[in-house]
Amino acid sequence: MTGPVGLDDAREAARALGTARVPRHVPVALERAHGRVLAVEVRAAGAVPPVDVAAVDGWAVAGAGPWRVLGAAEVVGDVLPPGAATVVVTGAPLPRGADRVVRDVDGSVSREASDVPVLTLGRSTGRDHVRPRGQEMAAGEVVLPRGTVLRPLALGLAAAAGVDAVHVVVPPRTALLVTGEGLVGTGPSRPARTRDSLTHVLPDLLVALGADLGHDLARTSRLGDDPDALADVLSGPYRSTVDVVVVSGGTGRGRGDHLRRVLGQVGAHVVVDGLDVRPGGSALLAAVPDGPVVVGLPGEPAGAVLATVLLAGPLLAGWLGAPVADLSPVRLAGEVPAGPWPCALPAALDLATGAARPLAHARAGMLRGLAACDGLVVVGAGGAARWLPLPV
Repeated sequence: MTGPVGLDDAREAARALGTARVPRHVPVALERAHGRVLAVEVRAAGAVPPVDVAAVDGWAVAGAGPWRVLGAAEVVGDVLPPGAATVVVTGAPLPRGADRVVRDVDGSVSREASDVPVLTLGRSTGRDHVRPRGQEMAAGEVVLPRGTVLRPLALGLAAAAGVDAVHVVVPPRTALLVTGEGLVGTGPSRPARTRDSLTHVLPDLLVALGADLGHDLARTSRLGDDPDALADVLSGPYRSTVDVVVVSGGTGRGRGDHLRRVLGQVGAHVVVDGLDVRPGGSALLAAVPDGPVVVGLPGEPAGAVLATVLLAGPLLAGWLGAPVADLSPVRLAGEVPAGPWPCALPAALDLATGAARPLAHARAGMLRGLAACDGLVVVGAGGAARWLPLPV
């Protein structure tokens, strides 16, 4: 795509680029699988429940009542004869021959002249109070499809299905390069020197989106504004050892911006050449032949964060086979100045009304609005607004 493209087209191109990659996958135990993405569907190892079981406390009964109440030892061969009942608790297997379960509150036991306990039905609810074999899942049934993000309830379902380990996608190995000569790593900003905030934002944001920054290479590297050093990195060690390289800075089209020129030197194919949204419009996405995908972020803090969420997010989701976060329609609670470009703004979500209220301190060089927001509101040139939650 040449020149800035619409946000939806850019996100779809990013997702498609990730989906085209062949992910690696490994088996992991359930207790180590939280937050991972399923590479192989989970099928039930057996029926759940494995036999008919009682859904309530009461009596399992066979045939029409009243019923003679038998003790556990009297149910010979686990068979309940017609006209008999036996006490059961919730989840207990039913003896063969049982038709249904009478709840404790629906029956009463008295003794006949022969001193045999007899169960009579006080009222009928029209329910059998039985969980039949396989009611929740049949043996071999798919209970978690490929691409499921393994949150606690999904892990519990896998355990209920009799599974001890699952195959999960290996997250793409990702390197983060922060460029810019005027950045300082400690202390306050000062003339011609700006405190580097992105090394405290982008690594964990990328991990939350599905990247792996925990490999042997450094989580974050600073390269200054040296195009030759960047070219050496992209064509050298990162070409075969890293899946995704995220570069902040140098994405503009000014004399001091060199990322596009370096990508041309290493033969990269530019997939997204700018976003039709502000801030973050200079962001790009490129693929190095037989090498990594490069995500280019603006150097401004808010622009870099927004481009990471809007562009790197769909790329990583596609790579993992995970769902891509949707931009859903939302009502605005406040005015957004009209401009020639769609804009992405930090916003607070009013839980009572469901409306999004844009926050102050939302310019490209600011993080204050993002630090206080519930998510992003993307406002189109026509004023229509859509909501996107932040992953962190």
